[in-house]
Amino acid sequence: MKDKLNILFLGANGGNALKRGNALKRLGHDVTLIDPYSVFPFRNFVGRLIYYTGAAVIESYLKKKITPLLNKCSFDVTFVDNGELVGRNVLSELRKVSDILINYNNDDPFGTRDKKKWRLYLEAVPHYDLLAVVRPVNVAEAYALGARKVLQVFMAVDELDGPRAITPQDRLRFPHEVLFIGTWMPERGPFLQRLLQAGVPLAIYGNDWQKAPEWPALQPAWQGPAIYGDDYLKAMQLAKISLGLLSKGNRDLHTTRTFEIPYCGGLLCAERTSEHLQLYREDVEAVYWSDVNECIEKCQKLLSDDKMRADIAEKGRIRCLRNGIFNESNLTKMLEAAYA
Repeated sequence: MKDKLNILFLGANGGNALKRGNALKRLGHDVTLIDPYSVFPFRNFVGRLIYYTGAAVIESYLKKKITPLLNKCSFDVTFVDNGELVGRNVLSELRKVSDILINYNNDDPFGTRDKKKWRLYLEAVPHYDLLAVVRPVNVAEAYALGARKVLQVFMAVDELDGPRAITPQDRLRFPHEVLFIGTWMPERGPFLQRLLQAGVPLAIYGNDWQKAPEWPALQPAWQGPAIYGDDYLKAMQLAKISLGLLSKGNRDLHTTRTFEIPYCGGLLCAERTSEHLQLYREDVEAVYWSDVNECIEKCQKLLSDDKMRADIAEKGRIRCLRNGIFNESNLTKMLEAAYA
């Protein structure tokens, strides 16, 4: 593998996908980014359409729009991030201009949570040179669909998302004790309602919480829709405790918050899973629970002991650094595996 590759990055021009594209640049590669959604006039409509129908017309339109952009181009690697819009027909065009095709997906396209969203991705599985997945169960599922090579990696934190400089105004804006940042999911409403009923001083940021049957009870804790960038990091850094809830429909054993919370200096309080136990020592570098009652107990104990919280947060950050699970290291593993 060359030290400097010419890479086409097909992924969102924002969020964690853009962070991965920028990490490839920091690794010294030449990166051309194309956001597949940018070629559609109605982005939100496209997202809903593929979620409910997995519509083939979406890929046909993408192929029509992207092909002229690739004329006279040549890449060492095309890196498809997530890839819900990319089927085998688009990959056939990408293969003409790229030696190697890689896909990274930190969702669970082999599961059942997202209706038909991943139909095109699943059809494309045999046409990638490498699939990178983040769940052990996905490895066998990918090979069963004809994958050529599969690499399991953890989700990762971006190296630029460390602790922020905190101002007095920040402390007034984010005075939270127990914090959860994330989208509403059916299993999350009853869980967080129980915390509130037990007197846990909870603050929630995220989208779609008005859909929760428990919304009347949760509304006083809801601080507003999803927050991003520095606000996201500062809120977790300043919170006494940050909850790491998993998506049951996504078969999560860890999430990006597993790394983001300790890396920015927060205290991770998450569900006890085999992967969490592998990543941080329990009650030393992070705090774990197996059900809502244990979570309540752990939160109450932590809130009563400032020194314990500070020690766990500090040791959690040190362990996160030692684990070294960053975008740069993950992407390097993927490139090396694709060329192996």
